[in-house]
Amino acid sequence: MTKTKTKPTETKMTTITIDNKEYDLNALSEEAKAQLVSIQFVDQELQRVNAQAAVLQTARVAYAKALNEALGADLVFNS
Repeated sequence: MTKTKTKPTETKMTTITIDNKEYDLNALSEEAKAQLVSIQFVDQELQRVNAQAAVLQTARVAYAKALNEALGADLVFNS
């Protein structure tokens, strides 16, 4: 039986760039890591709210169009 030697897996440094400066995530304080988690949560919520706003705006346009058709008029709500 032949044994092969394997090189130990190199540890890959995980970094984050803030204001054009790279930081090693493993070297950050627990407080800094907690702040990053909070920022990620807020970014996800902003994406969700923006998507919801787009859906609502699309619905508003559709309702305004339906109202105009029901009234037999030109656009009543233009925004």
